[in-house]
Amino acid sequence: MKKTCALVIFSGLIVANTVQGSDISGTVTLKGTPPPELEIKQIKEDINCGKLHTEPVKTRFYVVGANGALADVFVTLKGISGKSTGATANPAMIDQKGCEYTPYVLGVQTGQKILVKNSDPVLHNIHPVPAASGNKEENRAQVPGQPDLTFVFPSPEIFLKFKCEVHPWMFAYACVVDHPFFAITDKDGKYTIKGVPDGKYTMEVYHRKAAPANSPMTAEVEVKGGNVAKDFTLEAK
Repeated sequence: MKKTCALVIFSGLIVANTVQGSDISGTVTLKGTPPPELEIKQIKEDINCGKLHTEPVKTRFYVVGANGALADVFVTLKGISGKSTGATANPAMIDQKGCEYTPYVLGVQTGQKILVKNSDPVLHNIHPVPAASGNKEENRAQVPGQPDLTFVFPSPEIFLKFKCEVHPWMFAYACVVDHPFFAITDKDGKYTIKGVPDGKYTMEVYHRKAAPANSPMTAEVEVKGGNVAKDFTLEAK
């Protein structure tokens, strides 16, 4: 009887490990010299937002670190759609701080909550402007100290724009997909897509300037019983 129980438990562990999947990870770097970032003079000139900064604030078109490491790149898998766990996933967060949206680029699943926080002592309004059918356009004000606002999008869409009508320089972009297999590169250009089942996939790499929504970089990858390393190089445009 004890042997049977042990076998059942051991088999369960094997199944759990198999379901867990493998990780695809790597680094995205930028080749070439990107255009210089521009100072957002409107922030400095704004009577309220200007007080929140001691240094000039610049655009974030290319956030490049050491050795060309490129941040804010959305890396995802194609051909694994229809497996969204967004309804039960932890909410994603956009903060409004210093009259800027943070993060600049985020990834979420269809049906996953996006909470928008106002950490500033000023009024903001959150205006997502989706292009995909099924995603609702909204325009909601948020005063200082007001509870987080919640947004949910049911349709996939790359670089769904959030903007603020009060402060027209404020933008953020949500990459919405209908599965959990994606990642955003950090300041060191690194990403990890976790728990990928064995199989052959097409990877897609998006960046607001170097690989826009209509022209991602793609590569084939196979996951077969272990973690996979895959690096990418995008060219400055």
